[in-house]
This record gives sequence, C-alpha cells and structure tokens, in this order.
Amino acid sequence: MNIQKVGFIGLGLIGGSLAKAIKDHYENSKIIAYDIKITSLEKAMKENIIDQYTTEINNNFRDCQIIFLCAPVENNIHAMNKLLPIINNNCIITDVSSTKEKIITAALDMNCNNFIGGHPMTGSEKSGISAADRHLFENAYYILTPLPDTSKDKIDILQIFITELGALPVVIEPSEHDFVTATISHVPHVIASTLVNVVSKLDTPDKHMHTLAAGGFKDITRIASSSPAMWQQICLTNNKQIIKVIDKFQQELNMIKENICNCDSEAIHSFFSLSRDYRNTFSDKNTGFIMKSYKITVDVIDKPGIIAEIASLLSKNNINIKNIGINNNREHQQGVLEIIFYDIDSQNESIKLLTNMNYNIYI
Repeated sequence: MNIQKVGFIGLGLIGGSLAKAIKDHYENSKIIAYDIKITSLEKAMKENIIDQYTTEINNNFRDCQIIFLCAPVENNIHAMNKLLPIINNNCIITDVSSTKEKIITAALDMNCNNFIGGHPMTGSEKSGISAADRHLFENAYYILTPLPDTSKDKIDILQIFITELGALPVVIEPSEHDFVTATISHVPHVIASTLVNVVSKLDTPDKHMHTLAAGGFKDITRIASSSPAMWQQICLTNNKQIIKVIDKFQQELNMIKENICNCDSEAIHSFFSLSRDYRNTFSDKNTGFIMKSYKITVDVIDKPGIIAEIASLLSKNNINIKNIGINNNREHQQGVLEIIFYDIDSQNESIKLLTNMNYNIYI
C-alpha cells in the first residue's frame, strides 16, 4: 500500500508505538506529529520515529492520508474539529481510544465521514514515548468502528494498513463496542484495582499479604499498574456501560457469596466448573483484550547466581529481557525462574535457546 504521509495527534505509548511500526513497514512514509509535550516530540525526532513535528494543529497535516488521534477523548474531539477544515476528502481520521460513544457522537455532529473509530486491544503498564514498542500491535486485535456513511474504500484501506502493521482488524458497530470493552476490559481493570486496594487495606502489620502476593494474585492484578489518568478517562467516558456490567458482576458475586454462606457444595462446584469450561474455550493463539505479556518460566535450581547465569546467556544471544526473577509463589504456576520479554520474537528465541540447553520451559 502506498501511504506517503501519516499524522499523529498525541505521541505517547500508543501513538509512539504506531509511529515506530509504520517506520518499520512503510520506510518511505513521512510522519508528522503534534503533542503538548515538546520533549516527546524532540525525543521522537532524535530517534527518527517521526520526520516532522508541530506545536499547533495547522496546514502541516493537509496532505496526510491517515491521521491517528492518540490523545484523551476530549482532546481528540477538539483536534478533529481543527483538522476538518485542513484535510482533503481522501484523508482518513481515526482514533485509538478505548471508548467510542463520545467521539462517534462528535464525529456525527461534525458530519466527519472521514472518521473511523479505532481501538487497538493492546498496551503496557508503562506510558509515554519512552515506552513505545514497534511490536506492540503484532497479533493484537484492532477494533474498527466506522460511521454509517463511511465509504467501504476507506474502511478497506485502514484494514489493510492495520493488517500490514501485524495487527488483526475487527469491524464492530460503534454501539456494540463500548459494551464489549466494558465487559472484557474496563470492568476487569476496576476489579483488579479493587482487589489490590482490598489487600492493601486488609494487610497485617508485618505486611505478610504484600510479601506473599505473587503467582496467581500478581497475574490477575497486573493491569492495576496501568496509568490512573487513562483509566479515569475511560470510566468517565464509558460510565453507563461500566455501571451496567458492574451491576451484573455484583449479582454474580452475591450469588456465590450466598452459596458459600449456605455451604451449597453443588452450587459452588457448578460456579467454578462453568467458569473453568468457558475460560478453557478462549484461544491462546491471539492476544487478549487487556494487555500482552511475553512470559516464560524455567525450571532451574534456586541457587545464588542462577539469575545472572540465565540473563548472561540470553544477553550473549542478543535477547532483550524486560524482567527476570525467582517466582517465589508457585501455587498455581510451574517453573522457578520467571522471565518477561518485550516482544514475541525474543520470547520464541529464548525458548529455542533454553530448550537446546536442556531447560524445561513453561509458557
């Protein structure tokens, strides 16, 4: 696909990662970016992530074929309003927000038929241009929510573009998007944060809960490490759907609470059985809807120097490690040494290398 110029409004984690991925797949494309943080723009220029930046939304965006709105929803709406008199009719404006109702309504009010809602189902616990990762979208679902009058040609162009970046585009009606994401992304984040807050408030004076909170607990609450500002915006812009799902969650929680109070063994077993059976139908082939994690655990003897030994082995083979450490709580996990990577290629290379060295690997 011949994409000559791409624009960005906002150059944080998602915007920066998209820009990096575009540079990898479209070497001849020029990228222009706007951000309120001049340091982010300067860093992106220095690292050749972008070719040009501006501190105003102006005619520099006129000849863009695609413009990504990567700021908070309110800022994206303001930017779209400024861009409309500037861009040509063939330009596609798309966003990356995880809530759609507000920006879709704004686009309809502006008669912006160039707009196609977008939501890459990926992310990181980190934020900002420094955390940008060119592999962030590989094998990740990327939801598109076009307007009723959006041309099929524009939808096809954006789908092909997203596919060539390694993502998996899925077209969904805008009205369905916010309910789906509230159920499988937004409320799980609220629940994860609630669990962490409960442990914090119930912990003993000697902090035993904090010390032992690893393994399964750490996994299911990992997303609570994400940006509070981002999740504040999500809760405020998708509050109706989030409340609807929380109400359902509370019903389910009250039901299992009642069954436990009544020592209803059959109902308790059914509760866990139904959830297990449904959970086991999820595919591991594609990225989940919350956040990607490239992790393996390795069976090693827990001895002094083992972390340095493995880290050195991987480093000598040019494999980048995001985190490495002894898995102290293995109640629900196999393997002693836990290693987390930045991307799937590093994960796969490490599996080959460590398997050839006769280590037992668990993914």
